[in-house]
Amino acid sequence: MTREETRRAIEDLLADYAHAIDDDRLEEWPSFFTADGTYTIIPRENQAKGQVVGIMNCTSPGMMRDRVLAYRRANIYEPHWYRHLVSALRIVDETAGVYTVWSGYAVIRTMQEGDIAVFSSGKCIDRVVFEAGKARFKERLVICDSARIDTLIVLPI
Repeated sequence: MTREETRRAIEDLLADYAHAIDDDRLEEWPSFFTADGTYTIIPRENQAKGQVVGIMNCTSPGMMRDRVLAYRRANIYEPHWYRHLVSALRIVDETAGVYTVWSGYAVIRTMQEGDIAVFSSGKCIDRVVFEAGKARFKERLVICDSARIDTLIVLPI
């Protein structure tokens, strides 16, 4: 795979991931990860201090599936929708087939009654690998610019 093909495949992974969440295809969320993939949302200040406790921690796609199931069947929340804006990615490293990728994001949340606000912004640090020619997250670390989350995070960022 050429450098440009690799970059395009990683860009497609980030875009497909965001669209699946924005389009309420949450059952697809775990499929963007490897079998041992992890997903963490952490405030910037915690990450800077080396504290690993996050707002959301999923240490496997199974935990992600459980979260989606709870979202669909058990949680009570005001209906809302996300729209992701993802900045241009930067591939900062490749070691033994694992690509370290940085991107910025903003998530705009629209509530059922029509209120619109920037819900979260920050940076993603991803570890991406290729399985059968397809890019997958081995690790997705979402670093929120603010530790203040005004509502329970029920959807992945």
